[in-house]
Amino acid sequence: MEKNVSVEDCPIPSKDDSSDTVEPYRETKRGLSSRHVQLMAIGGSIGTGLFVGIGSYLQNAGPLSLLLGYMVWGVLFTLPVNLSVGEMCAYLPVRGSIFELAARFIDPAFGFAMGWVYFYGGVMLVCTEYSAVATVMQYWNTSVNPAVWVAMALVVCTLLNMVAVKYYGESEFIMASTKILLLIGLVMLTFITMVGGNPKHDVYGFRNWTHGVMFEYYTDGVTGRFLGFFSVMVYAAFSVAGPDLPALAAGEIQNPRYAIPRVVKATFWRIVGFYVVGVLAVGIICSPRDPRLMSAIDSGVAGSAASPWVIGIENLGISGLPDLINLLILLSGWSCGNAYLYSSSRTLYSLARDGQAPKFLLKCTASGIPIYCVLTVSLLSCVTFLVAGSSSVTVFYWFVDLTTIAFVLTYTGMLCVFIGWYRALKAQGIDRKKFVPWASPWQPYAAIFAIVIGSTTAFFNGFTVFKPFSVQGFVTSYFGLAFWVVMFVFWKVYHRTKFVTPAKADLYSGKAEVDEECKFWEDGGWEERRKAELAQMNWGRRAWEKLW
Repeated sequence: MEKNVSVEDCPIPSKDDSSDTVEPYRETKRGLSSRHVQLMAIGGSIGTGLFVGIGSYLQNAGPLSLLLGYMVWGVLFTLPVNLSVGEMCAYLPVRGSIFELAARFIDPAFGFAMGWVYFYGGVMLVCTEYSAVATVMQYWNTSVNPAVWVAMALVVCTLLNMVAVKYYGESEFIMASTKILLLIGLVMLTFITMVGGNPKHDVYGFRNWTHGVMFEYYTDGVTGRFLGFFSVMVYAAFSVAGPDLPALAAGEIQNPRYAIPRVVKATFWRIVGFYVVGVLAVGIICSPRDPRLMSAIDSGVAGSAASPWVIGIENLGISGLPDLINLLILLSGWSCGNAYLYSSSRTLYSLARDGQAPKFLLKCTASGIPIYCVLTVSLLSCVTFLVAGSSSVTVFYWFVDLTTIAFVLTYTGMLCVFIGWYRALKAQGIDRKKFVPWASPWQPYAAIFAIVIGSTTAFFNGFTVFKPFSVQGFVTSYFGLAFWVVMFVFWKVYHRTKFVTPAKADLYSGKAEVDEECKFWEDGGWEERRKAELAQMNWGRRAWEKLW
């Protein structure tokens, strides 16, 4: 068995960090501030799905099912995942990320399978957002082949990911802020118009909830209403942000033992404030039986024309907003593609660190960018050029299905890693509330309950493809599950790995290095330097830096 390669084993030439010369094997650098990570976590996966794709689920399941589906998935699954990962990564914010911890607490084969499935899911999400950009651009121009818009998005996101990580953080901060402001603006607009603040002076309130709130889907009766709710949960698994971006950025976050808990503790308010309130508002402003919404979805209309937000706004007699909203939806898709190009490239880098991917991927520029990882993800995302031969809307939904199963498996795997971590601490007689910088609440019960939800969703996410049977639907819904099994069996058989005994699990490797690295912030030197830097800034830059 080949020895795992770590960047610490390789010489790091001493050159000026301002250079972008590629040197083997430099490390990624802690260039992301707390506000960068906050916005990555809040807005990283708010893509076009929450503004356009949600219309078909409003139509099929009804407004109450839409609200309950997002609420159950967000609070009972996503929140426990964030808390579990936050506890482990605050203790060991290593560059190998959660996949290295999976190898320590469960099985190296488990970490290998988890890492590669997440990498595949991240690439598919990049493709999803690139195809969404092509779909939205067709709102203005249908004469240009959508492959042109894919190429435009690919080039811009690749360039943003090849600059120093702090500049990537700034670009993502701005783009994520834009789509968060869009969502807040749409929610406020919904409230103002529902109480009569619209050109028609129509106090419509909850009128769109009076024609049924939980629709029958796929079959009749109570079972049909449950399946409508469950279909929304599956879609929420695609569109609600998980802990992956903060976890993968753990090796590049400044003051990680302070920043990571701060980010994950705000998860509940992010879920309620953005996703739950957002889907409540969309069910208020647009009727699920609106003829224009049903016609747009059935005909595969592109861009904001298929958005329930825009349809509801136009029905109220408000003009001039479709183009603006479509532009902001475009930026949302671009931002999400940018964020997951980052996360999937860092996943590939983490795999290479653990000897589970080719060594050449360890090479970083002097500014800390794993350049070959970024280029590899960009090359693989060229599969999005399928939009040149098929409808961009159709390709978009292919990638949604491929992404969803991968993320559900990855997040469920993260919960399993936490259970392994919890058992290791208990077996070694360690009080986790005294041992770790931050102990997450409601454990291990929250993690166990979330594992049940995640496993159920993974196995039944493609329930609609069996009758009538759809080969394409079956492949896109369950490819990730088959890929996970193949990767796990391959690594376990080839390397003859063994499940980790909790009493022997490695809780300490890398901790001394992280402790030394974190002294800069924890000993107060960072605060003094930060104050000096702020004092030298003009008032505008100082206000910007203090915003988060």
